[in-house]
Amino acid sequence: MEVVLDTNVVISATINPKGPPAEIIRRWRAQSFTWVSSADLFTELKRIVHSPEIKRFLAWDEDEVVDFLATVSQIARIVTPARTLHLIPSDPADNRVLEAAIEAGADYIVSGDKALLSLGACEGIPVITPVGFLSILQSSLPQD
Repeated sequence: MEVVLDTNVVISATINPKGPPAEIIRRWRAQSFTWVSSADLFTELKRIVHSPEIKRFLAWDEDEVVDFLATVSQIARIVTPARTLHLIPSDPADNRVLEAAIEAGADYIVSGDKALLSLGACEGIPVITPVGFLSILQSSLPQD
């Protein structure tokens, strides 16, 4: 299963180690799904996680952040979108999420962003909340 994680989901995981976004990152580390990203999304993640506004809220120390970013760059599937979208003019960064998902043929886009969630889907790719995605992951586990 290939999934694009919006940057807001990842940042939420770094701030609250007990919330649904943090559980999504734990599931990714356990190889429950493939995280799909792009150079633009990865650059955005690095910029935000190192920003003073966010840094003071992080539950992770600097070494954990550096290790996490290194792991993402090595393990996540990085795509280069062939198309530039303008579906959400109010926040062009949201379009980068959609572009990565379309390029990858992702199964899901996971976001907490209202503009993305209001789309419902983009070219057949569902846009769902972190809680919704955890429910899907739970239902895909082998049953005893």
